[in-house]
Amino acid sequence: MSDDAILRVEGVAKTYAGGVTALSPVDLAIRRGEIFALLGPNGAGKTTLISIICGIVTPSAGTITVAGHDAIRDYKAARRAIGLVPQELSTDSFESVWATVNFSRRLFGLGPNPAYIEQILRDLSLWDKRKARIMELSGGMKRRVLIAKALAHEPQILFLDEPTAGVDVALRRDMWKLVHRLRENGATIILTTHYIEEAEEMADRVGVINRGRLLLVEEKDALMKKLGRRELALALAEPLGALPAGLEQWHLALEDEGRTLRYVFDAQAEHTGIPSLLRALSDRGIAFTDLETSRSSLEDIFVDLVGEKA
Repeated sequence: MSDDAILRVEGVAKTYAGGVTALSPVDLAIRRGEIFALLGPNGAGKTTLISIICGIVTPSAGTITVAGHDAIRDYKAARRAIGLVPQELSTDSFESVWATVNFSRRLFGLGPNPAYIEQILRDLSLWDKRKARIMELSGGMKRRVLIAKALAHEPQILFLDEPTAGVDVALRRDMWKLVHRLRENGATIILTTHYIEEAEEMADRVGVINRGRLLLVEEKDALMKKLGRRELALALAEPLGALPAGLEQWHLALEDEGRTLRYVFDAQAEHTGIPSLLRALSDRGIAFTDLETSRSSLEDIFVDLVGEKA
């Protein structure tokens, strides 16, 4: 694992009473100062992993080191290094924004620092709302308050669990800008999401998790190349019993009892191979009645990964 890791997760797993495995053994190192996106569908194990790291759920196995502290033996010091922004919005608080954020700071035993709290609220566009009661705020503003609370005790690592779930596109983009700004201020950020564009916009690296298994961890750009994959499906005029000779270079698949010819290509490549494929089919007298192209989805990648690593 990397020497500059601020967080190390080694062999961490969770099996509940009754034998249900929520998380298979995970090994992961998060670099200091990076934005790491944990990507997966709902129920994949994202929140379970974060909850274990943050000390909310007890692991069945494994070790966690946070900023040099063992998260089990030295829980308080490890937790002190972490700020957690949960999915759930608190909507019933009668306290003001200022009081709420200051209280979060005191929970970690820190003394008052009005200048620091003011800077957080200004960074989050909450300064004008500092006297407003939480219950009076919009959903987007409440989510910003959750981030302010998580930052109040000056953590080194910020966890954002589905930070833009249920918010509109405009607010989502504001949140993306905010995350970049937090990183510029020195924070290490780990976010969970099922929005592929969120990982694409924000992350330096991406981990893909599904059914409790961490399937891969890659640099964002490498994963996005996989997401650049496209598929061309040709509906054939006459079904084929087998692929004709001379078409091997395209790695075609014959489906639907010979009625559909499928070609997978990289849309970002300079030469997709489609024009030459269509010419080769025409030369062999293979006609088609329809064609459509589609971009591989995140779900497609999950299916591929689960198939490869099952």
